This record gives sequence, C-alpha cells and structure tokens, in this order.
Amino acid sequence: MAEKKRRSAQWFSRQDIYGFIYRSWVKNRGVPQDQFDGRPVIGICNTWSELTPCNTHFRVLADHVRHGILEAGGFPLEFPVMSLGETLLRPTAMLYRNLASMDAEESIRGNPLDGVVLLGGCDKTTPSILMGAASVDLPTIFVSGKFRGHDIGSGTNVWSMSEDLRAGKISVEEFHEAESCMHRSHGHCMTMGTASTMASMIEALGVGMPGNAAYPAVDARRNVLARLAGRRIVQLVKDDVRLAQILTKQAFENAIRANAAIGGSTNAVIHLIAIARRIGVELTLDDWDRVGSGVHTLVNLKPNGEYLMEDFCYAGGLPVVLRELGENGLLHKDALTVNGQTLWENVRNAECWNRDVIHSFKSPFKEHTGIAVLRGNLCPDGAIIKPSAATPALMQHRGRAVVFANIEDFHRRIDDPNLEIDERSVMVLQNCGPKGYPGMAEVGNMPLPPKILKRGITDMVRISDARMSGTAYGTVVLHISPEAAAGGTLALVRSGDEIELDVAQRKLQLVVSDSELAARRARWQPPKPALERGYWKLYVDHVLQASDGADLDFLVGSSGAFVPRDNH
Repeated sequence: MAEKKRRSAQWFSRQDIYGFIYRSWVKNRGVPQDQFDGRPVIGICNTWSELTPCNTHFRVLADHVRHGILEAGGFPLEFPVMSLGETLLRPTAMLYRNLASMDAEESIRGNPLDGVVLLGGCDKTTPSILMGAASVDLPTIFVSGKFRGHDIGSGTNVWSMSEDLRAGKISVEEFHEAESCMHRSHGHCMTMGTASTMASMIEALGVGMPGNAAYPAVDARRNVLARLAGRRIVQLVKDDVRLAQILTKQAFENAIRANAAIGGSTNAVIHLIAIARRIGVELTLDDWDRVGSGVHTLVNLKPNGEYLMEDFCYAGGLPVVLRELGENGLLHKDALTVNGQTLWENVRNAECWNRDVIHSFKSPFKEHTGIAVLRGNLCPDGAIIKPSAATPALMQHRGRAVVFANIEDFHRRIDDPNLEIDERSVMVLQNCGPKGYPGMAEVGNMPLPPKILKRGITDMVRISDARMSGTAYGTVVLHISPEAAAGGTLALVRSGDEIELDVAQRKLQLVVSDSELAARRARWQPPKPALERGYWKLYVDHVLQASDGADLDFLVGSSGAFVPRDNH
C-alpha cells in the first residue's frame, strides 16, 4: 500500500515516546511490530452506552467488525463517542446531535486512522456520526429491532394508546401492559420511525452494506454484515475510496426518493440536509419537493400502515424498494456504494417475498406521498408535511388558530374541557424550534384535546416549528422556518386568526394583513435563552434553522483529514 494513502504513517513512522508506547501496546495485543507497519489502522466509532437502550447490542457488533478488520489485514482501534439516548436525554437528543458530530469528527481527524467503521442505530447517533465523518472524508462504512393478538409498534402505538387512555377507552393498567409488549429485545423502534428511516437512508446513500436497513438487531445476519463491513473497510482504504465519492448529489437524490417510497420520517429532511452540507453537497428543501414529487409509498409499515420492520426484512427489505424505483426511472443507478458496486448492481436482482408488505410501483400502497414542502407568509423559508401519515380530507383546510405559546402552555391547557377548540380549529405551537426549545423537540404531533377524542375525532391540523417522531402520524405541519424564537411569523400568530393550508398548492398562509403583522412584530420580544453559558449558549447562538439542517453555522463544510502539526 502506498504510504501517501496511509494517514497512520504520519504518526507511527516517528521514533518518539508516544510511538514507543503505542508499539508496546500493539505488541501486547499479539501483533508483531513488523506486521503492524503494513497494516491500515481502522477506527471503530461506537455509540454504545447503557444510557442508549437502542444501541445495547453494539458491543457485540463492534467485536464482529474488529474480527473482520483483522481478517482483511487491518488493525482495529475502537473508540467511543457521545451516545444520544432518545428516551432519556433532556431536553432533547436533537440539541446534542451537533455536539456528537463534533466528537466524532475530531476523534477521527485527531487520531492516526486510515478509515473508520461507524456504529450507530438510534435517531440522532446515525446522522451525528455520519456528519462528523463527512467533515473528515476518510474511507468510511456505516453499520446500523404482540399485544392481545395484534402487532404493536414502539412509538406509533404509544401515540395511539395514549390517545385512547386520555379518551377513557383503555385503563392505565392496559396501557402499561401494552408498553411491556413493545420492546422485547435489543434494537431501536420496529416501526418506520426515524431510526429505521435513517438506517434505510444509510443503505440508499450507499454508505452502508446491502441489507443494512432491515435486519433485526438480534438476527445473526446483522453480525455477518458487521463482519463484512470490517473486511470491506480495509479494501476501501487500500483503494483510497473516500466518503465524498459515495455521498454525491445523486446519492442524496436516491435517498430522498427512497424516503418517499418507504413512508420515511420527516426527520430525514433535516438530517440529510445537514449531512450533505458537511460533505460539500448543496441540498435544499426545494430538492426534497422536486425529487420526491411523484414517488409513491410502497411499504405498508407502521405508522402509515400495518406491518413492522421485521416483516419488511422478510419481504426483501430496502433492495426491493430500490429495485422498484430503478425500474421506474427514479434511481441514479450508477451511484457508487461502499461494497465497490453501483447501487443498481446491488439491487437489480432483489426479489419481493410479500407484496402485502412491499407493494409494486404500479400498484402502490399510497400514491404521491413524498414529503411536501409548504411556503407562505407563515413559513417564508419553508415547512414540511408528510402526506402518507396525514388525513386526506384535511390536506386542504381553513380554520381558526388555537395558539399555545410553548410546550408548558400546551400541557397546562390541552385537557381543560373549557378550552375553546373544535375539530375545525388549527392547533398552533410556538417556541419549540432549534433555538426555542432549545433543540427542536418531537412535540409537533400535539395530542388532541380529550373532549375532541371522546367524540371519535382522531386528527386535526397541527402546526409548529417543532419536529415529530418518525413513529407519529397525523396532519401535522412541521419545521416552520424561521421559527418563533428567531422572530418568524409563527411568533405573531394569535388565537382566532385564520390559517389556510393547501398541500396540493404547497401553501400555508396566515390570513392576517401585512400592516397588522407589522404592528405585532413591533411589540414582539425574543424569549430569554434557557441557559446563558456552555454548549447551550453556543448552540442557540449558532444553530441554523430547520430549512438549513439545524447544524451549527461554523460546522457546515469539511476540513478534511489533514492535521497541520505533530504534538512535539
């Protein structure tokens, strides 16, 4: 292998004290010095943590990756990065996505690594470590789990059963019994939530091995895939195939169409924009609307459908979906992937084993359901809605706003039987965006008032600058940009204002005169930040809006793998 292709040679060709210590450590691991000198050093970036239940199986996966690297003639070094537990981290895991990306980036750049295998599985660890790796641009591979006779899915059935509980249809004991049926093994949500969506995006982008998206965490094939990734990363280093050769504009367009076809999470919009801009690809909301337009949802999975991720796996997984897209002119077939083949070479022979789970493009599960990007005076920089999860009758709607100033105001008032609200109303939530929460919490799918639920009504138009879980559903307009805390029009909405939604026309309009909005703006005061120091202050001062990926402004772009000086 040519020395110019090995970053580790910059460190270990020197006879300094740290080189001596490192060589002694290598010897203690049973690798003779003369063998080490020719081996590429491969980092295993592991997001395992006892605080992140989704990733509890990663210690086993890391061991399979390590053996694969050794088998292929590489030298593995595992290192940890900040793990983002979606269920435990406060105020929201999204606040720390960018911090974790910095952890991954600097660990990869600052250490003597020739390539890296990324282990991430839950909602924010997947995009964060790929963002970090993209800013370094080394050879990289990413490796990404019944109640009373009914299949139930984490997240999705939490939302539906919590509504049933608040409507008085089930008891607290029944709710807790159902909860215990949802998580019975390692792995993340088994619905097409954000975690499963991002695993699918990894495969569609070509940065994961074929089959990455759908194998259950406890399936032995997941271990085989990890072993193969360990072997393959060594060859990527030898061939000097870097992330920038994989993460092209065509790759991101493939992922956008795949997201529409799987009925994927709205969170993929923010994450893919952020990842793309780290690698130097300009990806915008307009790309999402343009590329995803005309793509049907093919996959019948919760929260949009009936089945779970395990069923998706047994039906053939993402390769079947990508083949359907490719056969209908909706795939950049020559996009390169990390296994050395093009995306089309990987999927052209994929077979579907269950058409109830994965429909054909000519007989789709739902038609024309790609992410829709809305514009108007309420969201001049854009907002999004997921048509596959919405109620068709509400996609064109005009109603009176019922405004909640923040999430505390919402929780305080939503259960009040005297709340002035009906099914025609538009629920509006302010100050839950990147700056306002901070960290853009998954609260956009606001629970409906009990007095509405008790009448059998299960959906209303809801609007916010927040996100929602990929496991959620409903006619929910999200990611309004600019957000309320940044002085967007959303901050000026008052209860009683009329709001017009027309998804077909891509329109979201606050029916208030410009002069009245100007008067309201003159009286508006920005909310005080939750903390005035530390990472929270850094985040609030520098976070971009949702339309730009909610990255920190100084992290956009790539610094590459170059390190200017030695440490002595």
